[in-house]
Amino acid sequence: MQNSGRKSRLYQVKKNGIKDEYIDRQVLAIHKAIAEKILDQPELATKVRDTLEQRRVTGQIGYGAYITWDSILDIIDDAKVFRQAMLEDTPKMRRLRRKTPFVNILTEEERQQALMDNATGVLTSLDHLF
Repeated sequence: MQNSGRKSRLYQVKKNGIKDEYIDRQVLAIHKAIAEKILDQPELATKVRDTLEQRRVTGQIGYGAYITWDSILDIIDDAKVFRQAMLEDTPKMRRLRRKTPFVNILTEEERQQALMDNATGVLTSLDHLF
């Protein structure tokens, strides 16, 4: 029996897999810089909570995403756990970071520096943060 010219694959090929991975790495690098800035300036968490609340009220964020980000902000006093939560490498957190409530926390220069650090290999591993 023939497969109509298709090969039977034991794996899945994602069309944008490499592109998505690249974007996720950039977003992770930016969130690492955001986490460090918020840990240095905890008063910025209020700005993030305002953004979260606005998105919740306008329906721009689901309840699960809202609770996740709110819970992460609740643990800001424990820097290690806060970093782990912000930078968690799971499909859920990769998806949530792409629609981050941490807008306007970094300046354009800080954002560019985070991306440059990542592009030049400075951010090779996050293990040392935990």
